[in-house]
Amino acid sequence: MRNVSVLIALAILLAGGSTASAAPVAANTTTPPKAEKAIPYPLDFCLISGEKFAGSGMTPHAFVYNGQTIQLCCKSCLKDFNKDPKKQLVRLADEVTKLNKARANPTKP
Repeated sequence: MRNVSVLIALAILLAGGSTASAAPVAANTTTPPKAEKAIPYPLDFCLISGEKFAGSGMTPHAFVYNGQTIQLCCKSCLKDFNKDPKKQLVRLADEVTKLNKARANPTKP
């Protein structure tokens, strides 16, 4: 008789039930690793053609290259970018430097 009681209690525990109240257990306390965020594109024009995005009615072709968001005016400029991406990243850094200097030293009209 005792063996039957033990087997019933074991079956209840294995089935997920319990005769005593237990605190709830969190299903999954681990979180997935966060994806790295890309650096936003700092310019208002295409890095290859120099065409401004605002007022042109175009939707920029945006993608991420080595953690940096790049925006180009069209997919054909992507071909030029892909010919030498490192060179284009240097151009981007130069343009950002120019932009920062212009913001730091605005000229009076």
